[in-house]
Amino acid sequence: MAGNDWINSYLEAILDVDTGINDQKSSLLLRERGRFSPAQYFVEEVITGFNETDLHRSWVRASSIRNSEERNTRLENMCWRIWTLARKKRQIEGEEAQRKAKKRVEREKARKQAAADMSEDLSEGEKGDVVGEMLAHSDSIKGRMSRVSSVDAMANLDKKLYLVLISLHGLIRGENMELGRDSDTGGQVKYVVELARALGSMPGVYRVDLLTRQVMAPDVDWTYGEPTEMLNPLIPESQMDEIGESGGAYIIRIPFGPKDKYLSKEVLWPHIPEFVDGALGHIMQMSKVLGKQIGSERPLWPIAIHGHYADAGNSAALLSGVLNVPMVFTGHSLGRDKLEQLLKQGRQSREEIDSVYKIMRRIEAEEISLDVSEVIITSTRQEIEEQWRLYDGFDPVLERKLRARIKRNVSSFGRIMPRMVVIPPGMEFRNVSVQDGDLDGEIDGNESSGAPDPPIWIEIMRFFTNPRKPMILALARPDPKKNLITLVKAFGECRGLRDLANLTLIMGNRDDIDGMSATNSSVLLSIIKLIDKYDLYGQVAYPKHHKQCDVPEIYRLAAKTKGVFINPAFIEPFGLTLIEAAARGLPIVATKNGGPVDIHRVLDNGVLVDPHDQQSIADALLKLVADKHLWGRCREHGLRNIHRFSWPEHCRTYLSRITSCKQRQPKWQRPDNPYADPERDSPGGSLRDIHDLSLNLKLSLDGDKAEEGIQNLVSKGKESGKKQVKSAPLKVSPNDKQESSRSPKLNMRKLIIVVSVDCDSVAGVLGITKTIFAANPSTKDSPSTGFILSTSFSISEINSHLDKAGLKASDFDAFICNSGGDVYFPSPSPEQSSSDSLYLVDTDYHSHVDYRWGGDSLRNNLVRWAASVNEKTKDDKEGPVITELDSGSSHCYGFSVRDPALVPPFKELRRLMRIQALRCNGVYCRSGERINVVPVLASRAQALRYLHVRWGMELSKVVVFVGELGDSDYEASFGGMHKTVVLKGYCKSADKIHSNCRSYPLQQVLPTDDPNTIQCQKSDVDGIKAALTKLSQLK
Repeated sequence: MAGNDWINSYLEAILDVDTGINDQKSSLLLRERGRFSPAQYFVEEVITGFNETDLHRSWVRASSIRNSEERNTRLENMCWRIWTLARKKRQIEGEEAQRKAKKRVEREKARKQAAADMSEDLSEGEKGDVVGEMLAHSDSIKGRMSRVSSVDAMANLDKKLYLVLISLHGLIRGENMELGRDSDTGGQVKYVVELARALGSMPGVYRVDLLTRQVMAPDVDWTYGEPTEMLNPLIPESQMDEIGESGGAYIIRIPFGPKDKYLSKEVLWPHIPEFVDGALGHIMQMSKVLGKQIGSERPLWPIAIHGHYADAGNSAALLSGVLNVPMVFTGHSLGRDKLEQLLKQGRQSREEIDSVYKIMRRIEAEEISLDVSEVIITSTRQEIEEQWRLYDGFDPVLERKLRARIKRNVSSFGRIMPRMVVIPPGMEFRNVSVQDGDLDGEIDGNESSGAPDPPIWIEIMRFFTNPRKPMILALARPDPKKNLITLVKAFGECRGLRDLANLTLIMGNRDDIDGMSATNSSVLLSIIKLIDKYDLYGQVAYPKHHKQCDVPEIYRLAAKTKGVFINPAFIEPFGLTLIEAAARGLPIVATKNGGPVDIHRVLDNGVLVDPHDQQSIADALLKLVADKHLWGRCREHGLRNIHRFSWPEHCRTYLSRITSCKQRQPKWQRPDNPYADPERDSPGGSLRDIHDLSLNLKLSLDGDKAEEGIQNLVSKGKESGKKQVKSAPLKVSPNDKQESSRSPKLNMRKLIIVVSVDCDSVAGVLGITKTIFAANPSTKDSPSTGFILSTSFSISEINSHLDKAGLKASDFDAFICNSGGDVYFPSPSPEQSSSDSLYLVDTDYHSHVDYRWGGDSLRNNLVRWAASVNEKTKDDKEGPVITELDSGSSHCYGFSVRDPALVPPFKELRRLMRIQALRCNGVYCRSGERINVVPVLASRAQALRYLHVRWGMELSKVVVFVGELGDSDYEASFGGMHKTVVLKGYCKSADKIHSNCRSYPLQQVLPTDDPNTIQCQKSDVDGIKAALTKLSQLK
């Protein structure tokens, strides 16, 4: 084993065999050039995405060992390590290929099923009232107009607009943004701030709130802890008087999560409910204030809530649901696309990726955003066709079919797709100065004008031996996906480019490389080593610091030297820096993957390149730098067409889309609102509405709940669409007692105890409820304490067991039943036994959760799914595995499960419904023995927020009792403004639910060290009393 020839032979053999891992041309080109390096090949080609710096460093260190035996041993180990990594990559790629193939088959099957349900052979009977459906899809004729001014779009509106934007992660402020400080503070931060500022300056827009996280950590600037920051408007001072007292655009910082820590977006998920509760309070208060300011007797509710990125999208969905207002979503960067890119690299398995990036929780948030959004705003067509189509909830083919049916006034059978709209980000051009000329005679003190050079010019030019050469400018974080390493290699290996130009890399701000994240520091160290390898000293600038206000000056410097701007990212969702550069007269070289394609199509001011092709990058840069006529032509094209990316143009298109949505908002007022009608604001008022609709929902319940099989219930599909509570037997009586108009006193309670323990039986639920009552004997009948039962059981199931438990309906303020599908109130009639109890259904809650409720079409598909499971697991002795139940509600479809082990993972049912564009919220209950399917905006947690909005119940006064585990919606019981008491020993058997009901671990979304959550070790009277005392709820 003298020498290392055997190593090269070994690596060559692997190379010859394993041509499928990457492009076969790479190895051939290397061999033809006569400089094949096995180490370089495996580091840069085979295992791209692994820690290139560490691996190469290990190889060099092993190669430099003088002892030949030890050197050979080390290098042999390196070869085996490389081979293992390559094998792991192939394994991951194979598993992912199988997963994609399975998904394609399922999607195609679901698409065919949807097409069968929506047969194109339309009869008159299939045509119905689809005007509301058309509006719900935001696809009216006005909404499809290419260019509509905000004034025209809002011509039919008789009030000014209030818009709410949400962007949670990163550090957000109006001035001196610290872009590049970390991976969370980047282009999205700049985009949302400028969007809010631009919208606040548009005619017809009264106020814009940008909601984000309040950060009071010692390692960030104090300005991020200010609750409110007004954004300077873009309108002339002469028009400032037109802005109302609270009008304009504002950054509103909501406190949630640890107050003294700045958190990355990956660990924000457990704190989303706390943000939603805080944001809800702000929006309600601001709506009331704005309504008074514009002279209205009602609050000025937001016309839309716009979430940016997955975390904000999830938050916007919850706020949209509880306030009943339209939602808009912009993904910025999508989780499924990132997951695919990471899997292609082969460094990590799906599980490893999820543990680092919490990617599955992010993807689920994006799916929820698809479920709820009226409009999805994208920057490019590529984002729709190549990224959003990866999601279960969006299919371009099915979306086109649904659009066609809506256009023809034909029912879509409960299927809904959000409207995808391409609106490129805007830019403010008022203060943009286009640079002419070059630097000849102006570098040293700027002799020709007498004005000193901007400090950032001096900071950059100190790196260069000849600062007069054209500057190639790249502005991006030192992130692997930005592909700066390939750019430096292209520059270093092209002698002609090095002779003609300098390279400037603006890579965020840093104090010390050791203080950067591991990924960013690795990229920066690789760049520094390449500078040394190619001896690029005096030709490459990489300043440590710059301010946001310096960025325009950096563009101006590059234009003055007749330079070029480059964005070489592997994939760029949009590419705002390309627009900024073009506005300063810079030609561009950009990646052909993503948004730059659309930008280049409009501006025609540069060259698109393959970011993986180093030679292509060098050739494009050299062509633009060397050919001054081409440079001038690209510059002229960019300046001529750049107005199409202005903020006013963006906002006009944006507002035309938003105002074309079907406007939804609460149709009632809070009891404490001086303008409210007290009778209309009561359950009795709601019942009058019900009576007008012939629903007569004042109910008298008795008897046991009847169950029916699937075969008997399929024929009842059309009946189930009627708005009535079906629970056999029922006695429906008219609302003729005036005392029923008394409203719930939830807003007067100082303590509200919510029993949300998910036992497998009604007796178990009522048993622990009675224990909680016993822990508060002095407060049970006190007007300051209220009780709410929150459960997966129906109201008839609860009612039939109240007497046995020694409880009365009047002991409770409200009942949240059917996993949040219904809200009931006990009738304020005189005392009666439970068998004669009267209950009032809150139909205002139904009006909230009706949004996108699929009705009969959804139910038929659920029944079809259940029948397919029963067919696969057919057992004549045991009977069907899944049986449909009568839940007694028009907003909950219930199914009993004989053996949960025989039922496919519940997340597969949710996925199937999404693929068919049926929007719903499924809940796995009672240790997997019950499935409740409710509207997408309905849940037990949302019902509590609804009671806060509708009846003024203070969430900070709510204490929710839960078990150690629970139904599949268990996670929503934690993290809000309410308190949570975990009863040890209850619902332990529910762990099997959580292993197959979600795509992410439960632990990722439960807050740790939450001061609002305590563990009750002894779930008896004394233990519960001690827990409440600890929460300072009892004196």
